[in-house]
Amino acid sequence: VQLVESGGGLVQPGGSLRLSCAASGFSFSRSAMNWIRQAPGKGLEWISTITDSGGIARYVDSVEGRFTTSRDNGLNTLYLQMNNLKPEDTAVYYCSVGSTRGQGTQVTVSS
Repeated sequence: VQLVESGGGLVQPGGSLRLSCAASGFSFSRSAMNWIRQAPGKGLEWISTITDSGGIARYVDSVEGRFTTSRDNGLNTLYLQMNNLKPEDTAVYYCSVGSTRGQGTQVTVSS
């Protein structure tokens, strides 16, 4: 299993970013996928899960209405569109399948 996140960076409050997660080594189209994050000095936080077909996505309350998870099973890629970013969204963001996660991508929200 290999998961490679990309798309992080520095953004001002209210801005947007789109994260990507390239997956390989397993049956991506048959796997529910997750986004999790770890803020500085804190533990891992689940933020979203999307079903294998992409038909249903769920979110933690703190990102509901601002973040959108999607996937392209033809490209074996998971996405996280993040809008109206807040300083408290600053974290390393990971995609995961089961107990496996990638190396993460840093998102910093600051003016």
